[in-house]
Amino acid sequence: MKNLDARSQFSNHPNPDMVTGTGSKKRHRAVHPASSATASSSSRPCVAVIIDSHARRPTHPDPKPIPSSTLKPNPTTPYSFDDPSSADVILRLFVDPSPLDPSATSLSLSPATTQPQDDVVLHLHAHALRRCKYFAALLSDRWQHPHAQDDAVRHISLRVPPTPGSMDARISLLQLLYTPDLASAIATVSTALDLLPVASELIFEDCVRFCLRFLEAVPWTQDDEARVLALIPHLSEDEAKDLIARVSGIPDSSEEMLYGLILALTHNPSMAFVKAFVAKLLREFGSRDLVERVLDRAFQTTFKVVKESMEEYTSPGVRGDHDETEAIQRLNLHTAMTNGKHLVWLVERMIELRVADSAVREWSEQPAFAADLQRAFRDDAWRNIVPGLPSILLRCTSRLANAVAAGTILVDAQVRKKLVKDWLPVLIVCKDTNTSPLTSSNKPLYLDLEEIFLRIISTLPMSDSQELLQQCLSFSTRNVEDCPHLVTAFNTWFRRATHPPQLQNLC
Repeated sequence: MKNLDARSQFSNHPNPDMVTGTGSKKRHRAVHPASSATASSSSRPCVAVIIDSHARRPTHPDPKPIPSSTLKPNPTTPYSFDDPSSADVILRLFVDPSPLDPSATSLSLSPATTQPQDDVVLHLHAHALRRCKYFAALLSDRWQHPHAQDDAVRHISLRVPPTPGSMDARISLLQLLYTPDLASAIATVSTALDLLPVASELIFEDCVRFCLRFLEAVPWTQDDEARVLALIPHLSEDEAKDLIARVSGIPDSSEEMLYGLILALTHNPSMAFVKAFVAKLLREFGSRDLVERVLDRAFQTTFKVVKESMEEYTSPGVRGDHDETEAIQRLNLHTAMTNGKHLVWLVERMIELRVADSAVREWSEQPAFAADLQRAFRDDAWRNIVPGLPSILLRCTSRLANAVAAGTILVDAQVRKKLVKDWLPVLIVCKDTNTSPLTSSNKPLYLDLEEIFLRIISTLPMSDSQELLQQCLSFSTRNVEDCPHLVTAFNTWFRRATHPPQLQNLC
């Protein structure tokens, strides 16, 4: 916090000799412990003046020796806070009315004027006040009256802004000047936040350093963090650097964090619980564009691994009967299977958050990958290694195709056509190998995907749908009643094909 120069603040004040302090009685307010400060204090610079610097202390019934302003306290009998019997400084705290307050009147610097009710008078000691550089400057010989005695009582007025808690925060800080162990008095974030602005005003450097160290080291509530953020602009660069590092991320840090969490799913044994947690983070994240970028990036990375694994599995260069080749084949299939499961989860999240447009386009441009799958699934070698692999890849296709058919994802007709054209042969192979599990509606997965493909075909131009429907004849069964979806698709096409010529001309 930009420390105030106490000397420069005081240098423009009128000569102390011109101010008198006779006859006024100051109200002595009860003082609370340092930890009682509950509201943040203003960072407005305080203005102090020395008044009646050569006044004598009134006679006490049992007078004690008046300490010199340079006297060090005895460790065995330390001076007490607000002790009239030993004080050598009388500090008046007065509330400075807001200039916007119509009820505020001009405030005279003379202590002889009528005292406002919010004023507080404290009996303090110069040796304690000198822990603050601000008071040390005011109490220096520069401001000493030339005829003042060493045992003179100094009178200082300190202006307090009219914000809630400002008076309590300043009294609490003055109490800390008598406390050698700041850690015992500053034990909560709220206390540190209350004291830090005042400690900076009065240049109580030990307190400033401890408050900053305490705030950097302990957890904050959301309200605490808001107060810290409000304080940071008033701190110096060196003071604020640790707090800034805690609350300010580097560019793209959120994207890298989310992407890292998704990648971590592949290495966590409790994958189902972790996936549920990350899914919640994605749903509730504030920036949908950032979530889309992260999911697209993860989808591309995972899909690439699946494609490369299947390409290596079906490559003639690694085919053979020896043990090493078999081990490589098993590794490729297991890699495809593991990443295929993650791919299903990613596709489901993208559809849920309506950011799957790029995934549909990517899935519809895979003729080479679809050909690899057909070759692989016609070979029985995979059955004893990864029997669920066809179902995993059909599930990805089904989720994306269903979102397209339902209008959740809007893509043009060419993308819809290529999606069916590339994946229809894979569906037919999987159906022939009888590897499709049941869906939630107790239908085989391949039957569910058949219906979805036929719905998409019904959205295409007549020439495109004619081409694809001819490839769907394998959807039929011995009993025509068991394939109503195919019957409906063909009936729909023929009904449209017989529309009046004038309607065709309009088209």
